[in-house]
Amino acid sequence: MFRFENLEIWQDAIKVSDELFDIADQVEKKRYYRFAEQFRAAGMSISNNISEGSGSFSDKDFANFLNISRRSIFECANILFILHKRKLIDEETRNDLLSKLDLLSRKITNFRKSLL
Repeated sequence: MFRFENLEIWQDAIKVSDELFDIADQVEKKRYYRFAEQFRAAGMSISNNISEGSGSFSDKDFANFLNISRRSIFECANILFILHKRKLIDEETRNDLLSKLDLLSRKITNFRKSLL
């Protein structure tokens, strides 16, 4: 078993990214391929950096990966605003995902602080 599998932040990131992938799939069907590709990459980056960082030999290095993960959350939030503005997602979907991303960001921040 990998260290990251037991981390609540990684488990939450996987759940959120699954929802982001669903939206990316819908957006792609409307021929917004670049939006879908960028959204998937940013969504996957959240959990990827948590898992990659968990393999670090130092807490400082792990904290750096968590920072990158957190920044990917902000990228996803920005994309959600754009998708809503382009009427590719409704307000309820945007707000629901923004809340989940915000909570995940706070959890990552708190976990990161516990490392330093």
